[in-house]
Amino acid sequence: MSLRINDVAPDFTVETTEGAIRFHEWIGDGWAILFSHPKDFTPVCTTELGYMAGLMPEFSKRDAKVIGLSVDPVSDHNEWVKDIEETQGHAVTYPLIGDSNLEIAKLYDMLPAGAGDTSEGRTAVDNLTVRSVFVIGPDKRIKAMLTYPMSTGRNFDEVLRLLDSCQLTASHQVATPVNWKWGEDVIIVPAVSNEQAKEKFPNGWESPKPYLRIVPQPE
Repeated sequence: MSLRINDVAPDFTVETTEGAIRFHEWIGDGWAILFSHPKDFTPVCTTELGYMAGLMPEFSKRDAKVIGLSVDPVSDHNEWVKDIEETQGHAVTYPLIGDSNLEIAKLYDMLPAGAGDTSEGRTAVDNLTVRSVFVIGPDKRIKAMLTYPMSTGRNFDEVLRLLDSCQLTASHQVATPVNWKWGEDVIIVPAVSNEQAKEKFPNGWESPKPYLRIVPQPE
């Protein structure tokens, strides 16, 4: 299946380093970040999982859960997290999905249907497309997707910024402009009429063009 923004994130039941979960049930009423890896014991991914572990307080502040996936069994994950803590200085406190049958990678359109049904014998290069981040809202819909090559470590500070933007849109019907950072001005989305905007933003807005309505970031 091909996934797009605003599609319902596929649900699944799977084993993780923290036991079996049903994904939608595990998300609950908050937000979720699902990020994937082509194989355990790979160098770039090791740095990523460690950095994400250090950011967990920031995601918790935003009512967002984090879950990783790697195309290997949970038993391998349990060994890998020891290396991650040793080399990166942060213990992995979020669950890691075991995807040794490639089911979730296929379900999320990261591997083709014909990729087989076992991680055994597969290399990281075989799974190189399993390098995605999915931001999922409380409605279980995909709000954003990012995919990187194996050679480029992902910027998880950017994932936090992206989450902040998605949450502002969901709560206040505003969009964030280029290179926006928390606390900077935002833009009223086109779906909000001027009449509606007057109620939501009684202090008014700057409008250099009719379609560009700039307001201070709502809290």
